[in-house]
Amino acid sequence: MASLSMAPVNIFRHGADEEKAETARLDKILLGGGREASVTVTNDGATILKAIGVDNPAAKVLVDMSKVQDDEVGDGTTSVTVLAAELLREAELLIAKKIHPQTIVSGWRKATQAARDALRAAAVDNGNDPERFQQDLLNISRTTLSSKLLTHHKEHFSQLAVDAVLRLKGSGNLDAIHVIKKLGGSLTDSYLDEGFLLDKKIGVNQPKRLENVTILIANTGMDTDKIKIFGSRVRVDSTAKVAEIEMAEKEKMKEKVDRILKHGINCFINRQLIYNYPEQLFAAAGVMAIEHADFAGVERLALVTGGEISSTFDRPELVKLGHCKLIEEVMIGEDKLIHFSGVSMGEACTIVLRGATQQILDEAERSLHDALCVLAQTIKETRTVYGGGCSEMLMAKAVTDLANRTAGKDAVAMESFAKALMMLPTIIADNAGYDSADLVAQLRAAHQDNKNTYGLDMSQGIIGDMVTLGVTESFQVKRQVLLSASEAAEMILRVDNIVKAAPRSVHCPFSLNFMLCSNWLTAPGSGTCLTMLTKP
Repeated sequence: MASLSMAPVNIFRHGADEEKAETARLDKILLGGGREASVTVTNDGATILKAIGVDNPAAKVLVDMSKVQDDEVGDGTTSVTVLAAELLREAELLIAKKIHPQTIVSGWRKATQAARDALRAAAVDNGNDPERFQQDLLNISRTTLSSKLLTHHKEHFSQLAVDAVLRLKGSGNLDAIHVIKKLGGSLTDSYLDEGFLLDKKIGVNQPKRLENVTILIANTGMDTDKIKIFGSRVRVDSTAKVAEIEMAEKEKMKEKVDRILKHGINCFINRQLIYNYPEQLFAAAGVMAIEHADFAGVERLALVTGGEISSTFDRPELVKLGHCKLIEEVMIGEDKLIHFSGVSMGEACTIVLRGATQQILDEAERSLHDALCVLAQTIKETRTVYGGGCSEMLMAKAVTDLANRTAGKDAVAMESFAKALMMLPTIIADNAGYDSADLVAQLRAAHQDNKNTYGLDMSQGIIGDMVTLGVTESFQVKRQVLLSASEAAEMILRVDNIVKAAPRSVHCPFSLNFMLCSNWLTAPGSGTCLTMLTKP
């Protein structure tokens, strides 16, 4: 960061393009490459940063930071990136004033601690009051969904998300919540099913409903063993010998089915194909057979039914079987699915999302995933803080007060940290289409008057009391945003040079010593030698 320029820098990979609308929008359309270009409509920070691909090393640090934020708490990916970028913007101005990066880092660390203490002091913990805590969860869910596609249906999806997470009984194991997307209907047709849904069909001529089910979940090949010697042949001198080979193959299949049936099951679910003959044998034995279940579905099914995935069947006493009270085939829209109810893991449930297009369903799933992750974190860490820019302004005020009491250049760095924090409510107001300068000035004045619960009311375009409005956020998310952004910005700020590795040596027939000749063009994904092209 020794020499910086205010000129914009292209951080995207070669060939990436950006087309801007006339005014700022909240969502982005991500268009993939290739013949069948995928279309993704989202405003999720982590999704956008994963998709665009960047070559700038500093930008890659911010991308990794947003991924960590997504993995840790599930939300705040955009906030953490914006805060880190604003910190770097402020650092650029300070370096232009000949303030050393180490001085800036020192001031930022003191500012981070002051902001963290202020956030901790402002946190509210209703974990011991079930009724108020459930209201906190609903408020957090509404706040999380307010900036996403589901904002117009946030009451419906907030209640749905809270009900799903409360079924986990404090475990926070989101694997027990299965999300299925089905085209058709509208978003408000989405619902929570108290059971497990598998997006597969039951085999032909097999029972479509079973009670008190014992399930064997497997990942095994049900066809005959193939000869694995390349180029091998089997020669026969008559069609009778071919029939004998087929009969031997069927016997092997039957032996495997018999070993499976010895487990005393009435439902067999396989990750791989089952094929016609074994399916007939299972049907004759009155066993429901379900084939080619996706791996994620099988793993989750094993979890919720209390079973384990098996691949060998010689010792039935060592196999852990799954159990449920009822399996039946149900219809969702025009598709048939298999419904498991009364599973061993009572907290298991399925959220069925409905929507008009695949893009809407994908974005609804991402939005709901963020809400579920935040709620699961809040159940573990029950403290909450107020949103709408309230927490950021509160932290900025604490940092500014510390800067006013601090002598030396550290105070200048602290003030820059406070300015970066105040940019978050500014961006919130800008995205809502209001006069951010006026609203942030009003909010800063309110906090100076010790109205510490005031934030931005974006439904009215004014400032208001977040307690009354019910705009609540997770303390864990806010803390992670603060720490991740400051640490990433500090790391980038401490860099004064970029050392790039030499390009990989490529053998060019027109150059010596197998080195990269000056005529070699390294276009993305390919190389072209100008000498070779121009040589007759």
